[in-house]
Amino acid sequence: MKLYPIDTGNFKLDGGAMFGVVPKPIWTKTNPADENNQIDLAARCLLIEDGNRLTLIDTGMGNKQSDKFFGYYSLWGDHTTDKSLAAHGFHRDDVTDVFMTHLHFDHCGGSVQWNKDRTGYEPAFKNAHYWTNENHWEWATKPNAREKASFLQENIIPMQESGQLKFISRPNGDHLDESELGFGIFFADGHTEKQMIPHINYNGRTIVFMADLLPTAGHIPLPYVMGYDTRPLLTLDEKAKFLNAAADNDYYLFLEHDAHNELITVEHTDKGIRLKDIYKCADVF
Repeated sequence: MKLYPIDTGNFKLDGGAMFGVVPKPIWTKTNPADENNQIDLAARCLLIEDGNRLTLIDTGMGNKQSDKFFGYYSLWGDHTTDKSLAAHGFHRDDVTDVFMTHLHFDHCGGSVQWNKDRTGYEPAFKNAHYWTNENHWEWATKPNAREKASFLQENIIPMQESGQLKFISRPNGDHLDESELGFGIFFADGHTEKQMIPHINYNGRTIVFMADLLPTAGHIPLPYVMGYDTRPLLTLDEKAKFLNAAADNDYYLFLEHDAHNELITVEHTDKGIRLKDIYKCADVF
């Protein structure tokens, strides 16, 4: 097995929304804000090469939305999915599976693209199966008013219409030891219904793709919960359970949204779980 970080693009969001009830003088110590109160964020995805299977976890925002839409998110940098794949010797047509932690636009927008004549949409990875779970699919395709702006139908429905959509088999509890794609999954409901957090066994280490359970290293303290979470009190419980396990088992946490920290570990302290070490992917993969 080989792992590759795939940088699909950088953006910015309001720091207050990203940290909920945490006061700005506190969260700016780890995540400085610009003049518009926005903080740097990434859409760092993960490619898993395992035998004949090439699995991409999440796909970023994509590029099919309007300039007005992208203007809200202050895109920056020159990363693209295709350039990042090519840097590791791959093309999007090589991808066999696209695993989506959840279907918010910044995690799955790159899964679908305009068709050739821009009259409709098609899967951006034509040879891949697209993986979600039935509970989350139902949640995303019949969205509540709060999340409706994050579940864009043009990002979602073409996966089903193409016949490429598949559902992960779910356990009765919140953890699946091994999914159809060969890695474990922790199911978390605080951010959105049945977000999937992959646990990948790699050379004796456990690499965990954090998605929105832990957006940045600055979000480690338990009360540091995003304003975007639909059930923030549940997020508190899920973070506590997960971070204690991460510290106990020395998990390596792959940060999808942290523009400046790629991989971290955490440890127990007298103040609770805190940051232990920071790594570059190249130092671990």
